[in-house]
Amino acid sequence: MESADSGAMRIHRILSLIKKSRYAIHDLSRLRAHRRGEHFRLNMPFELGLDIGCRVFGKSEFRRKKCLVLEKDRYSIQAALSDLSNSDVCSHNDEPEIAVRHVRNWLVQEAGASGPSGTAIWYAFNDFMADLDQNLRQRGFRKADIVALPLPELLGHMTDWIRRHIQQEGRTYR
Repeated sequence: MESADSGAMRIHRILSLIKKSRYAIHDLSRLRAHRRGEHFRLNMPFELGLDIGCRVFGKSEFRRKKCLVLEKDRYSIQAALSDLSNSDVCSHNDEPEIAVRHVRNWLVQEAGASGPSGTAIWYAFNDFMADLDQNLRQRGFRKADIVALPLPELLGHMTDWIRRHIQQEGRTYR
């Protein structure tokens, strides 16, 4: 969650993010119910629909929006969301490293980004997570505290870690 303001309706926060974002990533791999009586998770397809609707029906600046859709198994999403037939959906086989590679390559292709390989990003993320865990545990955080870090705090840790490591290695990324 990007905001903890209980007074703001979640849909308004989502719509605000969609309006501000030129690029959107929608992972539809978690739609399935896992237990009898459990409901399917439909938030991500709903948000994808809002994003596509914004692109189709919105002002001219919204027509430049780009979306990446991820799924677990190739073509599996078409069984539940056949309207995405003939769309380029990337499958990650429930492997985070593959998902990172898809996102990295999509950002290079659609946003003109540059940087290290998907594998290097995956390893750097794991290094960051290990460093974060170690640093926060030294400050008295427990695993439950670390998992529940508010998004702005986590992003701050990420930004600081990236700055330190880019300076150490003399790298520049855009």
